[in-house]
Amino acid sequence: MTTTWLITGATGMLGQDVQARLGRHGEEVVGLARGSLDITDAAAVHDAVDAHRPRIVVNCAAWTAVDDAETGEADALRVNGDGPRHLAEACARTGARLIQLSTDYVFAGDGTSPYPEDAPTAPRGAYGRTKLAGEQAVSAALPEAGYVVRTAWLYGVGGRNFVDTMIRLESVKDTVDVVDDQRGQPTWTVDLADRLVRLGQAALAGAAPAGVYHGTSGGETTWFGLAREIFRLLGADPGRVRPTTSTAFERPAPRPAYSVLGHDRWRQAGIEPIRPWREALEAAFPALLDDKRGSSR
Repeated sequence: MTTTWLITGATGMLGQDVQARLGRHGEEVVGLARGSLDITDAAAVHDAVDAHRPRIVVNCAAWTAVDDAETGEADALRVNGDGPRHLAEACARTGARLIQLSTDYVFAGDGTSPYPEDAPTAPRGAYGRTKLAGEQAVSAALPEAGYVVRTAWLYGVGGRNFVDTMIRLESVKDTVDVVDDQRGQPTWTVDLADRLVRLGQAALAGAAPAGVYHGTSGGETTWFGLAREIFRLLGADPGRVRPTTSTAFERPAPRPAYSVLGHDRWRQAGIEPIRPWREALEAAFPALLDDKRGSSR
């Protein structure tokens, strides 16, 4: 059996959107959820790649529990480091390309201007270290056929995320305190899925150089700024969102103060970067509200 695309972590928030986008493009795709493929199992990964013979694999499977990684780094490393290595080695053996999803947490988060794709990495926490290990494994095994796409601040239908939380809190709280000292780029999974599909198509056509790409929306804001925009779109008073600092919400894992990523490499592949975050959020909102209403029924 042969197919064009194989998606791991296919039932997650991003994996679902990648599959849907591929379907709209009329692409052949096989989606494997965790119950169908455990990427930490090397033999299972090689068997799956041998069985489906994909031309390109998109790895949406990941350990994303940032705080839990601080006390479970070995477990997180098996998913975020060993899993991509198994996939990369299987792809190298069969000649497939691999798109590996990564994160802004590979950077120190103390920058003052957007991190370019080749900026030095310096993760401050366990989660970032494990994701960087995955990046390095893909680059080592697939120097000409491995694509690392770093993303951040994801939201979408079918998964827990900040936008979903704010929509819920607006209906039950008079005011909400949100941190205003962390800057980043809210990114809709539908927009990211579109770029992953375009990148894969360009890779298969020989038009996209291997390496690192940054898959985040244009512009930047803080969590406070994002929350105010969510309230505005809900028709609520943005003044009900109050600014606070990170010290008011101590977490086990350190959060990057600055997570803004640069997008220069997309144009080398002939692909426009993702649109500005406000424009994307407004486009996403009807689907987000429908999902929220459906889950509350």
